[in-house]
Amino acid sequence: MHEPRAVKRHFFRLRPGWAGCLLLVLWLAGCAASVEPEPSPGPYAADGQPPEAVLRSGIRPWLGTPHRMGGMGKNGIDCSGLTVRLYRDLFHMQLPRTTAAQMRRGRPVTRSDLAAGDLVFFKPVNKKYYHVGIYLEDGEFVHTSTSNGVMISRMDDDYWRRCYLTGRRLLP
Repeated sequence: MHEPRAVKRHFFRLRPGWAGCLLLVLWLAGCAASVEPEPSPGPYAADGQPPEAVLRSGIRPWLGTPHRMGGMGKNGIDCSGLTVRLYRDLFHMQLPRTTAAQMRRGRPVTRSDLAAGDLVFFKPVNKKYYHVGIYLEDGEFVHTSTSNGVMISRMDDDYWRRCYLTGRRLLP
């Protein structure tokens, strides 16, 4: 009866050389298990499309969505809500919810240097609030109009030209 006990004890006893090998194998297995996930493809779409192409296809379903102050969805959205949703959904970037906070993000860019994806800010005439949109290209930007909902307008439109405030670049 004592013999099985001796065999059992011998089976679980490790020799110093084996203990080192076992630790090495466990360490290597731990390294293999902790492989870091592949980095995300960056702020552009996975297929590497330029920002304007990503924006043009991403805004299509939003066009005509009615304006609703404080709204963030298809039943109604305001200007800063639109920029938050588009940046999150298309570029995987989180923006602050308010226009004023968004105006402090990124780096300033002159009107003549605007590129697709830049945020464009306006101080509407005789209004207490700021307005934000996303520059597309060729003088166009997408924004939410109180009367027409989500739409594309021209920067050189007399009204928008007069109340243009600044542009901010968030995309690389």
